[in-house]
Amino acid sequence: MNLQVIAGKGGNGCVSVHREKFKPLGGPDGGNGGHGGDVVFVVDPNVHTLLDFHFQTRLQGGNGKHGQGSNRDGASGESIRVAVPNGTVVYSDGEVLADMTGIGTEVTVAEGGRGGRGNRALVSSKRKVPGFAELGESGGEFAVTLELKSVADVGLVGFPSAGKSSLIAAMSAARPKIADYPFTTLTPNLGVVSAGEVTYTIADVPGLIPGAAAGKGLGLEFLRHIERCAVLAHVVDTASLESDRDPVSDIEALEHELTEYGGLTDRPRIIVLNKVDLPDGRELADYVQGDLEKFGWPVYSVSAVSREGLKELNFAFAKEVVQFRDSQPPIEATRLVIRPAAVDDSGFEIKKVTPAFEGDVEFIVTGAKPERWVRQTNFENEEALGYLADRLANLGIEDKLAKQGAQPGSIVRISDYEFEWQPTDPDVIATVSPRGTDSRFEINDRKGADERLAERKDRRSELLERVAKEEEARGKRRKR
Repeated sequence: MNLQVIAGKGGNGCVSVHREKFKPLGGPDGGNGGHGGDVVFVVDPNVHTLLDFHFQTRLQGGNGKHGQGSNRDGASGESIRVAVPNGTVVYSDGEVLADMTGIGTEVTVAEGGRGGRGNRALVSSKRKVPGFAELGESGGEFAVTLELKSVADVGLVGFPSAGKSSLIAAMSAARPKIADYPFTTLTPNLGVVSAGEVTYTIADVPGLIPGAAAGKGLGLEFLRHIERCAVLAHVVDTASLESDRDPVSDIEALEHELTEYGGLTDRPRIIVLNKVDLPDGRELADYVQGDLEKFGWPVYSVSAVSREGLKELNFAFAKEVVQFRDSQPPIEATRLVIRPAAVDDSGFEIKKVTPAFEGDVEFIVTGAKPERWVRQTNFENEEALGYLADRLANLGIEDKLAKQGAQPGSIVRISDYEFEWQPTDPDVIATVSPRGTDSRFEINDRKGADERLAERKDRRSELLERVAKEEEARGKRRKR
């Protein structure tokens, strides 16, 4: 089952400055964007097939909301939890991402993108009111394949029309499709069986034919469902009308396919001679008892119709299942998160390329940090570009570019963006206010002590001049 899994995008940060009466520049108050929603697969005991994914091949988490002014952060996007049956295997690019066994097991297949920081979160001692914010990151995106491998204790294997469906219907409450033609069963049927205090599950695996391990017919589709079974039961049709078949050759043919498929040699076997309620069936079952001893496995003669021998077979299955369970470590629900491969501590790598093969690109910078920073940058904002340049320089990218022969104007690609490299002097950057400072606050700083002192002097001069004029006016009145 092929699916497109897309996590939600993170919301953008907000650029905002608090304003109120008599306080036009009250400081930055832009909130952060919300994180995007994850896509999580969860093993649900009430789900038994992958049929629903035939109609829903795209799974997408919710996007995070953008940040707002007044220190309001955006809401996170809604994560979606997808119920899958026990035994689901998740593949990506042919590799196993997760093997989901155990009720409650969770796998985060795609993580939501992080929300961008608002200008409130970008404040520093030298960058008082940033005029920019970070953009939200895109969520993870994967093309995955889901495959169901049935989780059953006992697997019934055999040729088509051997009576496997009738047997599971007689031993459990399962009601599989039963008909008098081959390949009636196209998907496994699971049934729950009790034997005293032991409860186990039994799977009716679709019929196998010679060449199944090589992909003939639907062999590979069928064989994968018995990988997890603790016990394999060879169900043999003793009343078959085909003259070229007999129980011994049927078992040998099936064992050949199991060996070719691989990984099943350690599973205990039980031979079930079915349909002994028919005269020909009982006669053949009695006749081949001695020939079947060479396999060294227990042999039971049963009838799914008359229920003869089912009780003994039931307890035989339970005994093998208990022994297998005792030999296995307990399976616990786990929570896995699928993440990209970690990078080394250097944080980035620079590759020099020949322009003839990469267009105008001369240097390609790769690394989790620089690529994330570039994706978060609003390239229409000069302050944001300056902030990005400072971060890249502090990370050491400029120094390494210079050592590899980069010149001013060289084309550098980071993520999906290309730049003309203009180097900056780290010593100069360290002695001046960093890019991204707010010019309005620079003006306010220059109006500090000197301008306020000049204003006070001007007001004092005006006051002294007004007092002098009043004294002069009083003197003239006295003379009169």
